[in-house]
Amino acid sequence: MVSETIDTPEQEIVRTNETGMDANVMAALSYVLGFVSGLVVYLVEKEDRYVRFHAAQSMALSVLLFVASIVLTVAQTLVFGLFFSNATAGLGAILSLGLGLVWLVVGLGGFVLWLYLIVRAYQGATPRIPIAAGLADRIAG
Repeated sequence: MVSETIDTPEQEIVRTNETGMDANVMAALSYVLGFVSGLVVYLVEKEDRYVRFHAAQSMALSVLLFVASIVLTVAQTLVFGLFFSNATAGLGAILSLGLGLVWLVVGLGGFVLWLYLIVRAYQGATPRIPIAAGLADRIAG
């Protein structure tokens, strides 16, 4: 149940949902704790497509980042195990350093993206993150 309140032409339109909270606040909150907050908001909000999309995108993005972290961890473990012998220690060090830099980019990029999504959702925008947005469209219905 989405409701809007308009008292005067100068007043800002406030969208509230069935919980009584501002839809923008609910959308922003769906990103705060990643998958967990996305799931909670998704289960609480049944009708507002805007809020449900952000909740679903939060869950999808969390899963994608989790999978990326698993892939990077496995790759770094394999590099360490396979290349850190006496004969190939130099190659192993270079590959491990490269994977460490990839980790840094993914971690910092994920953090910046997280902040961006919280702010933009609160502002009423709907940023679409590749892959995650497609999954969110299917989840949100």
